[in-house]
Amino acid sequence: MQAGDITGLVLAGGRGSRMGGVDKGLQNFHGTPLALNALMRLQMQEGGLVGDLMVNANRNLSAYEAFGTPVWPDTLDNFAGPLAGFLTGLERCETPWLLTVPCDSPRFPLDLARRLAKAFESPDTEIAMAAAREDDGQWRSQPVFCLMKVDLLESLADFTRGGGRKIDHWTGQHRTVVVPFDRSGDDPLAFTNANTLDELHALEKP
Repeated sequence: MQAGDITGLVLAGGRGSRMGGVDKGLQNFHGTPLALNALMRLQMQEGGLVGDLMVNANRNLSAYEAFGTPVWPDTLDNFAGPLAGFLTGLERCETPWLLTVPCDSPRFPLDLARRLAKAFESPDTEIAMAAAREDDGQWRSQPVFCLMKVDLLESLADFTRGGGRKIDHWTGQHRTVVVPFDRSGDDPLAFTNANTLDELHALEKP
């Protein structure tokens, strides 16, 4: 995998229902809109693997366009969830790989792309997915943090046309490698997402 081979996609297409219906990607984290913060962290990824950037959003498109990157709404109807964002990203992606990140996990690792990319040293790998230990000590995959081959578009289009909406049900059909983020020095809150404004403010603390 070479520099610029990955397109980074920020998922900001949700309803924000657990945050009172606000457009989550436009809420501020240290004074910066969450979606813009995610774009900046994608730009800062180690190794320069991430080149093109996109945002998936379904509301306030002009506000997202002001961040200076292409903005694409879901091609599926009715706020169909993160997998709809995956589909939109794969449809628009012009590089060999697509990396998805949600807008509401503002501390995701700056070495995310590099560590997920290592999974593709095996030619059989089709998808690499992050995993992290949660508060209860259990390991859980983080399915919205995925690096995938762009040629999975047809597979995902078929899956969603059949009514599929669960990420893990789709990734389970492919050679998916789960990559643990368990090194010394890894931020324990790297994959924590903010579902409420209080949770967002808590993530601002060191």
